[in-house]
Amino acid sequence: MSLTKLIFGVYPYICLTVFVIGSWIRYDNEQYTWKTDSSMLLSKSGMLVASNLFHVGVLMIFLGHFAGLVLPHGLWLALGVSDLTHQWIAIWAGLVFGTMCLLGGSFLWYRRMYNPRIRLNSRRSDVFVITWLMITLILGLSTIPFSIGHANNGDPAVMLALADWVKSVLLLNPQPELMEQVDPIFRAHIFFGMTVFLAFPFTRLVHILTAPFNYLGRAYQIVRTKRRIEARQS
Repeated sequence: MSLTKLIFGVYPYICLTVFVIGSWIRYDNEQYTWKTDSSMLLSKSGMLVASNLFHVGVLMIFLGHFAGLVLPHGLWLALGVSDLTHQWIAIWAGLVFGTMCLLGGSFLWYRRMYNPRIRLNSRRSDVFVITWLMITLILGLSTIPFSIGHANNGDPAVMLALADWVKSVLLLNPQPELMEQVDPIFRAHIFFGMTVFLAFPFTRLVHILTAPFNYLGRAYQIVRTKRRIEARQS
């Protein structure tokens, strides 16, 4: 079996299987570990802006990848979006939200690595996942110049090949040979991206699956400080 077939024909299913079964087992057996493990209480400086940039960037990048690679090709054409227009949309969206994610993520990575309080309270999985995500992001941003070059030449073939490969994997009919025609930087980015799913159940990333959206509509909490209570008692 060639390396291309192994990485793009077999490895995706290993990652997805571990992602689904591993997350299920962890939620079923270790629900007390299913949390964000937020470190904001240890160090708040600059955290709010950096965290928002990073999380909004990641969310929009995920939605962009889903829209561009998973949604049917015919849907875009039916909406009047040509292949080249679709590619330029992907380029600009990736540039804007990728830069947001890079700015926020760089601060979070530096904070995780060099803030003494944060580093002392970090697990190896915390250091690994933020580092791996940042490498994946940098590889993704590195694909943009290649995509611009293809778009300027009026050639959306690489974008279409990537979308066809993703659909072939999801339809259980993998076509790893499609990846032979794309630039190596795209293959590297996809390998790192797939590995995120492999590591997912063993890191704090699991909290994404149970995002508390109900918090947006919950009632305010009334908090009484110790100082006020002591003042009343005196």
